[in-house]
Amino acid sequence: MDAASCSGVLSRAKLPVSNLHKFNQTLGSHIVSVSCQSSEGLNNVNRVSSQALAYTVRESYLCGPVQRRNPAGICAAGVATYGENAVEYESHAQAAEDKVGVLLLNLGGPDTLHDVQPFLFNLFADPDIIRLPRLFRFLQWPLAKLISVVRAPKSKEGYAAIGGGSPLRKITDEQAQALKTALEAKNLPVNVYVGMRYWYPFTEEAVQQIKRDRITRLVVLPLYPQFSISTTGSSIRVLQNIFREDAYLSRLPVSIIRSWYQREGYVNSMADLIQKELGKFQKPEEVMIFFSAHGVPVSYVEKAGDPYRDQMEECIYLIMQRLKDRGINNDHTLAYQSRVGPVKWLKPYTDEVLVELGQKGVKSLLAIPVSFVSEHIETLEEIDMEYKELALESGIENWGRVPALNCTPSFITDLADAVIEALPSALAMSAPKNISQEDDHNPVRYAIKMFFGSILAFVLFFSPRMINAFRNQLF
Repeated sequence: MDAASCSGVLSRAKLPVSNLHKFNQTLGSHIVSVSCQSSEGLNNVNRVSSQALAYTVRESYLCGPVQRRNPAGICAAGVATYGENAVEYESHAQAAEDKVGVLLLNLGGPDTLHDVQPFLFNLFADPDIIRLPRLFRFLQWPLAKLISVVRAPKSKEGYAAIGGGSPLRKITDEQAQALKTALEAKNLPVNVYVGMRYWYPFTEEAVQQIKRDRITRLVVLPLYPQFSISTTGSSIRVLQNIFREDAYLSRLPVSIIRSWYQREGYVNSMADLIQKELGKFQKPEEVMIFFSAHGVPVSYVEKAGDPYRDQMEECIYLIMQRLKDRGINNDHTLAYQSRVGPVKWLKPYTDEVLVELGQKGVKSLLAIPVSFVSEHIETLEEIDMEYKELALESGIENWGRVPALNCTPSFITDLADAVIEALPSALAMSAPKNISQEDDHNPVRYAIKMFFGSILAFVLFFSPRMINAFRNQLF
């Protein structure tokens, strides 16, 4: 499957080069993530320790009134708040007096085949997708251009197979409207915005509209159930840089729901869809429940502290426990899809596991795209076409696939509840310029890095090992 699936990319709109560069700086020090069961401070991808993105993976992390549990004991949401001078709201009614905005974040996708190559460029130009050593970051754009041009023909084939473009924008717009309706039904009037990381409407465009609308309190809701550096982390980094540079936005109270895979409403919605699809098999009890999640490079988890794998495994556990509560005790497994490039990704790989299951005599399989809440190329083409064909060739006779949540009413209702729960913890965003950014503006240091970096880059890029890696694995 194509690397566009990896997370997303730039646009036909052609954001000014200077703007794109400044939106790709290091994440600052005031972001924290709340997860339900534990806490551990971890550095972000760029590993600038004093400004690093802090995660919590397994124990509650105290950062104000942001951790809640529902009667079932499932954590309501992971929430991040920013800055100083908290404005606490004691009731829902008080929050409703504000002009509330909700910003939905997603990766984006090309609307047409013509958009594929610039979309891929945006994806690979993101330093959270291709993580180059600091010395080589000036090569980010040339490398992104090279990869996007080479990958575009294959990617176009995939998008052509699902109708000539990604349905992600349409579905996300529908989710935004459904969320707005659900919140209004709960007596909370809001403006809901959609911001895509790598295609229209860009996050930058959505933020400018938020500013024009004079929103006074904002909840940011990434449409990724589990947190990863390459998805939610990348989008938050962009947001922080935009807000830091604007006097109005830097004072806007913001609350970010960083992960929500553990919410009872989400878990129930997933269990409902799985149970429904199992009922379509002649012998539901014999069906292998096959969770396929988007992969990330192993280095993200082992070196950068990405909590994605832990959160994904916990997510699967919660869903299976809910199914067991309903008397469903099928075997299940988890694998990771959409790997690309010459680096090691999280294992086991979806394609390899499908072959192994066929060899072991599994005849009925239900595929579940667990890290996706909207249909797009990774569900419609990679799973429905590539993996289905592979499974049938490997001996699996009965194939089924759970649809993405899209606008499932119970799912949208739970997102609305998450927004309401996050409102009281919104704080003004504040992130001072960090030391690493100041170093980037030092002309002497920059010239030295460019000089030695160019020499090293030339040696590395034209070494036999690098050429073979690109030829055999990336292209």
